[in-house]
Amino acid sequence: MAMIPSFFGNQRNNSLVFDPFSFDFGFPQETSALVNTRVDWKETPEAHVFKADLPGLKKEEVKVEIEDGRVLQISGERSVEKEDKNDTWHSVERSSGKFSRRFRLPENVKMDQIKASMDNGVLTVTVPKLEIKKPDVKAIDISDSS
Repeated sequence: MAMIPSFFGNQRNNSLVFDPFSFDFGFPQETSALVNTRVDWKETPEAHVFKADLPGLKKEEVKVEIEDGRVLQISGERSVEKEDKNDTWHSVERSSGKFSRRFRLPENVKMDQIKASMDNGVLTVTVPKLEIKKPDVKAIDISDSS
């Protein structure tokens, strides 16, 4: 079967913004059409929230792991559809293969309280932030020097 360009695999992020916390160690493009799986990362006052579009994948086909204590890795694999000798393919645009996305987490997170859920093909990973304690301030009365 000839290599047909993948919808997910050939899109490039046109953003010129460099994010020092995000880096990919994906699989080679020839073997992985999902290497460019789209992931949104937003920070709220309470947590870092990652959302990945993984249409057609079951939660059993996705892994969420922490590497080296600070690297969030989202990976998985979409299987190739079984072919029947009697089938005639007119177009193959849906991607299959492995993907892996990695994000270096900041130091202000609760590593032991990370949660992940999947709903309608969208993976949500929530990484709670440490509460920043404001220092206790005690007012000191100033007396007259007499």
